[in-house]
Amino acid sequence: MKLHTFVGVFAAATLFVSCKKEESTVVDEKKTAVETPFDYVAEQFADIKVLRYKVPNWENLTLKEKELVYYLTQAGTAGRDIMWDQNYKHNLKIRKALEQVYQNYSGDKQSKDWENFEIYLKRVWFANGIHHHYSMEKIKPDFNQAYFETLLKETNTALAPEVVAVLFNDKDSKKVNLDESKGLIAGSAINFYGEGISDKEAEDFYKAIKPIDPKRPYSYGLNSKLVRNAAGKIEEKVWKSGGMYGPAIDKVVYWLEKAKTVAENQKQGDALGLLIKYYKTGDLKTWDDYNIAWLQATEGNIDYINGFVEVYNDPLGARGSYESVVQIKDFDMSAKMEKIGHEAQWFEDNSPLFPEHKKKKVVGVSYKTVIVAGEGGDSSPSTPIGVNLPNADWIRAEHGSKSVSLGNIVEAYNNAGGTDRLKEFANDADEIELEEKYGQEADKLHTALHEVVGHASGQINPGIGTPKETLKSYASTLEEGRADLVGLFYLYNPKIQELGLTDNWKNTGMAAYDGYIRNGLMTQLIRLEPGADIEESHMRNRQWVSAWVFEKGKKDNVIERIVRDVKTYFNITDYDKLHTLFGELLKETQRIKSEGDYKAGKALVDTYGVKVDQKLHKEVLERNAKFKSAPYSGFINPLLVPKMDGDGKIIDIEVTQPKSFAEQMLYYSKNFGFLPMDN
Repeated sequence: MKLHTFVGVFAAATLFVSCKKEESTVVDEKKTAVETPFDYVAEQFADIKVLRYKVPNWENLTLKEKELVYYLTQAGTAGRDIMWDQNYKHNLKIRKALEQVYQNYSGDKQSKDWENFEIYLKRVWFANGIHHHYSMEKIKPDFNQAYFETLLKETNTALAPEVVAVLFNDKDSKKVNLDESKGLIAGSAINFYGEGISDKEAEDFYKAIKPIDPKRPYSYGLNSKLVRNAAGKIEEKVWKSGGMYGPAIDKVVYWLEKAKTVAENQKQGDALGLLIKYYKTGDLKTWDDYNIAWLQATEGNIDYINGFVEVYNDPLGARGSYESVVQIKDFDMSAKMEKIGHEAQWFEDNSPLFPEHKKKKVVGVSYKTVIVAGEGGDSSPSTPIGVNLPNADWIRAEHGSKSVSLGNIVEAYNNAGGTDRLKEFANDADEIELEEKYGQEADKLHTALHEVVGHASGQINPGIGTPKETLKSYASTLEEGRADLVGLFYLYNPKIQELGLTDNWKNTGMAAYDGYIRNGLMTQLIRLEPGADIEESHMRNRQWVSAWVFEKGKKDNVIERIVRDVKTYFNITDYDKLHTLFGELLKETQRIKSEGDYKAGKALVDTYGVKVDQKLHKEVLERNAKFKSAPYSGFINPLLVPKMDGDGKIIDIEVTQPKSFAEQMLYYSKNFGFLPMDN
């Protein structure tokens, strides 16, 4: 599971359980007090801001540790094309054509059409395909088809006419469709299912598989595409060496095998060995064995995420998108934040859940703040700020989970922002002061509580299937909202001050509540096009949580909606009662998950999380139009450059920063393009 957020706004997204890729979305951006010469902002285009992040204390790593980081980042990038092909069947062809035009066109580069072509290419790079990384809508070019066909002709670039047409027509318009009336699979362009396969056929295929151990079910469908064979029967094309995506997976394995030779300890090496075995065989039992071994490898300074992990991009919630994150432990911050993990049982025991839905023993929650050294696939360029894995509920219950906060990513967001949006949408000076003083601290604590306590909390009743089976397309947003609610409930609690995590629990909690409600009811709408419903799971969860407590608190005016000078504001009048409402909603959301109550979960999300107040949306867009800062941010990855001696042996590895977003994207395509155009 992943947590995606704008700094200053809580947004639980892309962790390994059900959480991913949400990305970092900073709506209420803030500026840190310390100025630095590091150039965090690389460029901005359309609705995207591309940032850089530092890798602090790199020079303090041993050469062996640097090699391990290097090999793991190479492995992560080697699978990059998998994510592109997963996102849409024509993405690799389209990317190749766009890049060939970009590098070979010698015509008029001062025209508006060419400027729009460059922007379109960058948007496609950022999204790992032609669908928006967040809204899931197809990105439409701001130039016409005739101009594009001229560019193709003048650069001798081949692209099939039917693929060219897709860029401009309404075919395959949504990457992930969650509107059941359109058909979840039929309405989604994601490349996880073959042509003509229905939702029912996919569900029946997996229902027919009897788990060897019902208490420890495999993650069926996680690493395959479901297709109809020549005989008309449905079968899986497994992503493995020798199978679908084999050429890229073989390169991933090559670098993982090198990483295994410089593992920090036996447990880390054993886990890498199981990951290699999984990629070679595609066996889901091996995937579970790997996740358990990975959980137990906690002693080193280097860690990583690699595999088919988050299922947000599958409308049926089964198939994992390829991703990679390579991490270096941040010792100072980890020592502070691990206090939350040590108290996980206290949080569970004192939660407002029904007793039968509480875990009697919360197992093995580990929490670290880490320094990111490289990301790939579903985590790049748009990245989470927190991750909690693995996603299998039974592994989490029996073996625990790893939770990490991506510290240098959050730091980069904080240094790239401003306070203008906050001042525009906050109700009054007191709210602004609280946010400026406690907002960043509240963000960090919410991330920690969401990941460590939220995703570890609660249990499913005996005999109830997995959320993927019971809650179906609503599983991801309900899980993210549930974890958000755990964080919100405990952010307004003296316990966080007792643990030394803040000097004023009440002010921290108030700042957290202000920011969450402001974003959930209003400012996150800057991400949507006029007239749109909310489709993305994390945006849905922020709205249904906020809208539910707003409605339920109307009787006591817990949150008042104020219109002043034709501008709307939301003002919390009673933080204690809001805290109680968050607890009540948490209790009900956990009940829905524990009992597999699809009907109640669907009603909760559809009633509060999907439809948008169009009048308010129009107002928010108008108020936001004056700000230059883009609503979405992502990152260029630093480049790790090995230095060799005369015998070709690595003697050091340097961290460098690419000059531009385009430079990195073209470098990746040239050096990590391992897949054919059709897979």
